[in-house]
Amino acid sequence: MTTLARMDRSIVTDEHNGWVVDTSGVTRVYHVEAVEVHALRGANLRVASGEFVALMGRSGSGKTTLLNIIGGLDHPTEGRVYLFGQDVTQLSDRQLTELRRRRIGFVFQSFALMPTMSAFENVELPMRMVGASRRERRQRVMECLELVGLTRWAKHRPQEMSGGQQQRVAIARALVNRPGLILADEPTGELDSVTGRDVMALFRNISREEGVTIIMSSHDPVVQEYVDYTYRMADGRILNER
Repeated sequence: MTTLARMDRSIVTDEHNGWVVDTSGVTRVYHVEAVEVHALRGANLRVASGEFVALMGRSGSGKTTLLNIIGGLDHPTEGRVYLFGQDVTQLSDRQLTELRRRRIGFVFQSFALMPTMSAFENVELPMRMVGASRRERRQRVMECLELVGLTRWAKHRPQEMSGGQQQRVAIARALVNRPGLILADEPTGELDSVTGRDVMALFRNISREEGVTIIMSSHDPVVQEYVDYTYRMADGRILNER
């Protein structure tokens, strides 16, 4: 059994009623001094295996908060979040960390690459964190860089690449540990329209060819041309539940 195949059995379960992601009545209330801010108001979201879905809405609609809660980066005030059949609201911090490292990939608007590392080293980092062997790391990193079309840029650092290339590196990094789920928060927000379309097409291909479930937040209506389903959000609510 390879390093990447070793999983904490407490977080390996079947899908919940056929959904890879299934949130139920998720609320998130922040307290800013004496004021309650309701970021989410009972969000119900379901995503099937291999689907590419979008969360669309204006700034402040709750998209990022919902993604953070799904990814275990934040905790709901109320409600349940099931990933791969497991109620992650019941997991310990250690179990959440293990889940994120092995089963969830993250892509951010600002790329979040390490500036002193090459493209290869940035993509390799998550594999180092789970203890993969050197041989295993090299093979998988080059596979992922090839998938995003950047094998020739493996030794280049982020400042030597365009914004679109940097985001492709970030996507390769998100894929490297073979996650079942990728969460992408406004991944085209800092890209021009043409490059943004290229990145959306790449996500669609990854979803279809690799079978990875992808949830992307966006305010760009163009994303609807690439996804399987669009959830619309406003005032912390999902308007078109299914």
